[in-house]
Amino acid sequence: MMKEPNFKGQAVLVTGAGRGLGFAYARNIGQLGATVLLHDVGAESDGRGRDGKVAETATAALRAEGIDAHPFAGAIDTPDGCRALVYDCIAVRGRLDALIHNAGWVAYERVEDLKEPSFDHMMAVTAKAPLWLVQAAWPGMRDAGYGRIVITTSCRALYPQYVQKGLTSYAAAKMAAVGVVNVLADEGAEHGIVVNAVSPVAKTRMWGVEGEPEDLKPSAVAPGVAFLASNACTEGGWVLRAANGQFHATRAVEAEGVDYPRNLSAVAADSPGAVAAAWDKIASAAPEAR
Repeated sequence: MMKEPNFKGQAVLVTGAGRGLGFAYARNIGQLGATVLLHDVGAESDGRGRDGKVAETATAALRAEGIDAHPFAGAIDTPDGCRALVYDCIAVRGRLDALIHNAGWVAYERVEDLKEPSFDHMMAVTAKAPLWLVQAAWPGMRDAGYGRIVITTSCRALYPQYVQKGLTSYAAAKMAAVGVVNVLADEGAEHGIVVNAVSPVAKTRMWGVEGEPEDLKPSAVAPGVAFLASNACTEGGWVLRAANGQFHATRAVEAEGVDYPRNLSAVAADSPGAVAAAWDKIASAAPEAR
């Protein structure tokens, strides 16, 4: 029988938690007894700028509800910044039980307009930051024999039918996050550290929505993330798709009969022409076509 998620006595770091999805995660986990370490640099929707009041205001709102919350606003786009945040968070309760990396933003640049600084910043916050945060938190979790890590990806990257023009950097970073999760889930298993990804959909300021939306609410995603960050979640390497109060866990799974890499149990071809001739079978999603 699956245990009920419980965060009593635990300290949980949530990045990008001043508004939107991150705030919903922090509130839900705080209601379940966690000490919430609420991080937000207070950037604008384009990823620029800093405002420490965002984290402070969000923390005050949680405290008014009886939640033990603490604000942090340091930059996390460098390894040093990530380490400093984790060390400061550990100092609050002497431990860090879970880490949820939600911080990020959406930036539209068509391929002909793509600039390296914007690409690098996207990668730094979306793919590098969770890795550096985990690196800093890992020793403590390993020694405790327990840890929960949740990193954010997106269906805008995972599925071709949901991509949007101008989101090359965004999609690259979100796919990188999945690769990070896959490896960390394997590395963490022997230490009791469970690592998963979430692919959330909610109407927030990233959608240009201010205030509470009528549907696709951040609060409807939060229960799934709270589960992934809790002691009730015991298996890593999943991507939890979460939208409108509905959840579906998915991950890439190898086909049966494959002896990678020598035998893919797939269509054989020995020339480009043979590949072309067999392409309908090669590209078919139907298992019987193989």
